[in-house]
Amino acid sequence: MPIYEYTCSACGKPSEVMHKVSEQPGDCPHCGAPALVKQISAAGFRLAGSGWYETDFKTGNKHNLAEGSADSAPACAPEGCGSAGCAVNADG
Repeated sequence: MPIYEYTCSACGKPSEVMHKVSEQPGDCPHCGAPALVKQISAAGFRLAGSGWYETDFKTGNKHNLAEGSADSAPACAPEGCGSAGCAVNADG
């Protein structure tokens, strides 16, 4: 079940309520008033780490299917190559 964030329009206190999508949130846990208003917040889901898709869902030697990937691209000179997407130029 998802956790939703609400603010009570009667007492003004925020609260988190876990309920089904099809259910109503119920009354405010602080004051008991049926005045909860749903807040918009960021989801608690983040894809982090190195290669979460590459290493987790592909099998065998199918680690990089794209032609001309970053691993096979020629390296820039230490002072940069002058191209718009050069990482060395972006740092300086």
